[in-house]
Amino acid sequence: MAKTVSSAFTEFMRNTVNLESQKVEQARRSRDFLKSKISNFDDFFPLYSDRNIDYGSFARKTKIRELDDIDMIFTLKANGCTWFEDYNGTVYLNPPEYSQDYNNFCHPNSLNLNSRKIINKFIISLKSIPHYTKANIHRNMQSVSFTLDSYDWNFDIVPAFMTTEDIFGKSYYLIPDGYGNWMKTDPRIDRARVTRINQKNNGRILDIIRIIKYWQRRATMPSISSYLLENIVLEYYENNNSTGYIDFDIRDIFRYLVDRIYQDLQDPKGIQGNINTLTFEDKIKISYKANNDFTIANNAIRFETQEKNHISSIIEWRKIFGSNFPDYG
Repeated sequence: MAKTVSSAFTEFMRNTVNLESQKVEQARRSRDFLKSKISNFDDFFPLYSDRNIDYGSFARKTKIRELDDIDMIFTLKANGCTWFEDYNGTVYLNPPEYSQDYNNFCHPNSLNLNSRKIINKFIISLKSIPHYTKANIHRNMQSVSFTLDSYDWNFDIVPAFMTTEDIFGKSYYLIPDGYGNWMKTDPRIDRARVTRINQKNNGRILDIIRIIKYWQRRATMPSISSYLLENIVLEYYENNNSTGYIDFDIRDIFRYLVDRIYQDLQDPKGIQGNINTLTFEDKIKISYKANNDFTIANNAIRFETQEKNHISSIIEWRKIFGSNFPDYG
């Protein structure tokens, strides 16, 4: 229950949208425990631990409730491996001849390193940890995914190699592509971009990203991928400043989405190309929903700012965010 629109949003973010602080601390402790165990594996690949990186929305602080996954990249030392990329973006890794580290992990009758075999070695090693004997550990395309009954979330562990810098000063993480070979990525770019745009807007953008993710999760329109939606919001605030008021900012994002959802959006890492792979029919429905909620948000802001009627304003916001948005009282 809330007396003002501002207090309603504060309560909504704290109790419904944002991760619980206790859960975040527990998740970080469990993540750090896992890292320590992997770093001390015997009979394992040579680790390049200085290049390990947490990635995904939990690492970027854009995750909303409920916490369902924690993503980590564990980097291996190349020790003489070379790589090349074909025109489809598939990367092939080749260990040096008679490599003690990787020769047993190549494709049959090939010198190409098999990413599935690398993942399977992670699985075998993880199952040897007493703490994880009852965990459900399996390969999930690009990662090792496992869950414990004691946690609400699963861990996604991605093995990777780090390239040396090219002539443009760029380096990449080479991660499994899900089909036995490798692909380029660089989560450092995503993390730095979120931090830069959030700081430019006085720390307001993380809340906006999270509440817009909550909005799209409701079963009122086709789903937009979390990563795509996050980058649409970030793109808007690269070119516009936050108003300083979360309700005004939400309205502005709705207005932006009406037309922006129809357009391609290039991967900010410069690797994947267009990440807006929604069908045209889904884009129409999302645009319609954004436009409808833009109108409702405008009404809510008018009630609040012009008529000083917080009751009616809160009623309008509940039309957008549902019954979990605090009622007036």
